[in-house]
Amino acid sequence: MLRHGAIAKPTLVGLSLVGGLLLLLALAQVVLPRIAASVISSRVGRYGKVQSVSVSAWPAIELLWGHVGSVRVHAESLSLSPAQAAALLWEARGTSDVDASAASVQLGSLRLTDASLRKRGSALSAQASVSEAGVQAALPAGFSVRLLRSEGGQVEVQASGALFGLGASVNAVAGASEGKLVAHPLGFLVEALHLTLFSDPHVYVEGVGASVRSEHPLSYRLSMSARLR
Repeated sequence: MLRHGAIAKPTLVGLSLVGGLLLLLALAQVVLPRIAASVISSRVGRYGKVQSVSVSAWPAIELLWGHVGSVRVHAESLSLSPAQAAALLWEARGTSDVDASAASVQLGSLRLTDASLRKRGSALSAQASVSEAGVQAALPAGFSVRLLRSEGGQVEVQASGALFGLGASVNAVAGASEGKLVAHPLGFLVEALHLTLFSDPHVYVEGVGASVRSEHPLSYRLSMSARLR
């Protein structure tokens, strides 16, 4: 016949192990998101000044396998190329929800303000504002564009200068084509001419949009929808 003490000892050991495991999980829930936020802040901080980063995951232990529930990033200013921006997005592929914003972004030669990015699963949507002066500064000397309309995931502009190898002003459309952002002039004889504005193997562009944000001074609100692949 087993004594009471012989039964109680293994029970106490088991309870101690369970208690220790629960304590480790509780600590992980507090510590791991902070570590992940620090890593993300460091990565984004390579391109500018980051103000805040928050990470949430349940259970937090999933962070060890690269599975993140949600990330919130706010930056004051960033400066990076389109390729670097695409690389950052690809790094976030294991994150379900991403909400990022920046007061100012220098994206290649284009200066943007009030920029925001939203990721839900693999779906991406981004918005930003740009001034008329910013648009002109991003174009080669002698070129100019004027917004005509935007609908159906495309933007139509009037382009002046030899943008497509043509000396005269032409109407052109920018939109998605096979996952790339391309522009082409309108017209029977020049419809086949294409200019690739953005292309990345991990970002599949689905559509773009533009609208006038203010008349004085003239500025625009730009948008893009895409998905990671």
